[in-house]
Amino acid sequence: MADLQDEQNAAYTAHTAYTADTAPAGPGSAGAEDLPAAVPGSALERAVALLSVHPVADGHNTLVWTLRQSPYHDIDTPDSGVDTDIPRLRAGGVGAQFWSLLLPREAAAAAAAADQMVSDTLEQIDVALTLMRLYPDGLCLALTADDMADARNRGRIASFLGPVSGRTLTDSLGALRAFHALGVRVLAPAGAPWAHHDLTPFGHEVVREMNRLAMLVDLTGCTPEVACQLAGASKAPVIVSHTAAAALNPHPGNVTDEVLLALRAANGLAMVTFDAEQTGDSLHAVADHVEHVRAVAGPHCVGLGATFGSEQGTPRPAGLTDPSGYPRLIAELLERGWSETDLALLTWDNAQRVLRDVEFTARAAQHRRPA
Repeated sequence: MADLQDEQNAAYTAHTAYTADTAPAGPGSAGAEDLPAAVPGSALERAVALLSVHPVADGHNTLVWTLRQSPYHDIDTPDSGVDTDIPRLRAGGVGAQFWSLLLPREAAAAAAAADQMVSDTLEQIDVALTLMRLYPDGLCLALTADDMADARNRGRIASFLGPVSGRTLTDSLGALRAFHALGVRVLAPAGAPWAHHDLTPFGHEVVREMNRLAMLVDLTGCTPEVACQLAGASKAPVIVSHTAAAALNPHPGNVTDEVLLALRAANGLAMVTFDAEQTGDSLHAVADHVEHVRAVAGPHCVGLGATFGSEQGTPRPAGLTDPSGYPRLIAELLERGWSETDLALLTWDNAQRVLRDVEFTARAAQHRRPA
């Protein structure tokens, strides 16, 4: 226990030292954001303290694609070219990160053939695994909820692989099992022919196999009808790795209240993005989306999936331009009256609970033979 307490104190010290001493000056700089000085007992100080114990499990970061296109970035030091690096993840209190293996829309359109999609996804996996090898003191490959907790206790950022695109699966579950063997733990059906207008019989087989393998079904980008079908077909909780509330902003990437209610019924998780086009251009607007998701889906079904990981220039809400801004959001929610218990659910506990529930479902189904 003393070791864990020492690590928590070290995390707080590292946060304050980084933001105070090494953050570049000026708005929009590429280093950690200029957090205001934390007055003892202030919401910001309480947020930093809370994140040292209940760090953020972020559901979506696109850095893998960025590094595949621009491999010269060094994420072990503040990097002016990208919005994500290990110092800023630590400064923001990020303890677990899901690294997206999806292709950007334009790249996915160019790779229309299924074999090209598989090849591109395998390259993404290779880049992600290379990250773990290059930065072992900061990143740790995670496959389970226990790995997530263990990485936190050892001062590492638990790194999950996924989602991969459901388009990589054609008429065989072999690719799904191969991705699982490589460490992938999330698959997004959106865009796959078996989850386009309706969930086909093969789509049901995919969901059953994902339940058996303890892989998360990511509803991001699915139509409300298909999202609800997937949530109903899965015996394990499902997630939306990066989204916002369509009731507040009818962006096509945002989920409707119907889907949020389906997530609530499935004990799933909707993870709110920091994409300004989906949420609005202010920290206050992001907090509004977080509160709406909590109000509809419930406090046990809301999380965070910021969608950082791009090169400079991507529109972000003011105050949330890189991962070091997470304490700002937590401070805003504290000022809105959120309890520390509900904030711990938002940042860490809900994501860990979903992973544990998915693993429990897989153990219960282990007697089934692969399709």
